[in-house]
Amino acid sequence: MDSQHSSPEIGVGMVGYAFMGQAHSHAWRSVASAFDLPMRPVMAALGGREQAALQQAAGRLGWAATETDWRALIARPDVALVDICTPGSSHAEIAIAALEAGKHVLCEKPLANTVEEAEAMAAAATAAARRGVRSMVGFSYRRAPALAFARRLITEGRLGTLRHVRTQYLQDWIVDPEFPLVWRLKREHAGSGALGDLGAHIVDLAQFLVGEPLSGVAALTETFVRERPLPAASAGLAAAADGAAARGPVTVDDAALFLGRFPGGAVASFEATRVASGRKNALRIEINGDQGSLAFDMERMNELEFHDHTEPAATAGFRRILVTEPDHPYLEGWWPPGHGLGYDHTFVHQMRDLIHAIGEDRDPEPSFADGLRVQRVLAAVEDSAANGSAWTPVVHTGVAPGGPQPPSRTDTPVTVAP
Repeated sequence: MDSQHSSPEIGVGMVGYAFMGQAHSHAWRSVASAFDLPMRPVMAALGGREQAALQQAAGRLGWAATETDWRALIARPDVALVDICTPGSSHAEIAIAALEAGKHVLCEKPLANTVEEAEAMAAAATAAARRGVRSMVGFSYRRAPALAFARRLITEGRLGTLRHVRTQYLQDWIVDPEFPLVWRLKREHAGSGALGDLGAHIVDLAQFLVGEPLSGVAALTETFVRERPLPAASAGLAAAADGAAARGPVTVDDAALFLGRFPGGAVASFEATRVASGRKNALRIEINGDQGSLAFDMERMNELEFHDHTEPAATAGFRRILVTEPDHPYLEGWWPPGHGLGYDHTFVHQMRDLIHAIGEDRDPEPSFADGLRVQRVLAAVEDSAANGSAWTPVVHTGVAPGGPQPPSRTDTPVTVAP
């Protein structure tokens, strides 16, 4: 702890304090006690619109000061890093302003509500990086130790040539048709529904694990409940309906299903829904290669299923790897083997990686360019769904000026040898 206190400080200002703001606040409070960092984060200021609620949240979550105008928060001399936990409709404006002001940025996923906004953000991030200003998009599930370990196994070639990715993200929090019309169900605030909220996560994970962006998709989406009562109050994913009879239209999808293809030849299937009765936060991904397979289930997030297809058939099969050993990703900061981690730890790991990148003067991952790649997939899914599930290429050229480009390949069917 002495080394932590002797480290230089970096002031953090966060905009938004609901569900994600609470998760991020917990991570900012915890990261320096778990990991050795090149800089010690200081929770300088919290931003929000309503002063009374904002002050209450700041006291509860551990922020030193408050600002009711995000521009004032960015301008504060004690804020060097801006953490954006607002609805997607405000991501671009806040992030670009912060980057242009020379502030590092962490922005929650999805990066934006449109490809055009995401392109502007990626361009601003590239320009800022030339001045040493860093940015990262918050796909926190990459930081689950089992998924980070899965990426290591794939990179080491343990699965061989990748052939098939299947992934799903299932929740049930809007199964009730009387659940109120919160901001996540309005396109002008959320951009899309289950697609952007949940699908963004599994698209990013698939691209992260495979190591290349999707080249095309064929999709369908559905909205099962098209009108809902107006909300009287909401907090996080909970809400209460207005006692009056007024209702409003749902303008986003309840579920999205799509197929995809990777340039290297692997095919993929995706399912995202918020109306799967009995499923709370059920994210699962499985990847099959010609030399092995792996599978991850968020409801058993300290475990990774792994099959080595090079072993003799008489003894080969899936085995459970308990990802809690000291040499597994991120475990050096936590508990003895067998003592599992949870959802909140993924955010702590996110802050760890961001602070290390800033302290080491390098670009963190996932970058705004990575967020743009996800945004382009989401847009292609919506285009496909609106056009009879037609096959729709995902064009990734010009991700960001001067930024890394994904592999170049025409989007034609690929024949993979058996």
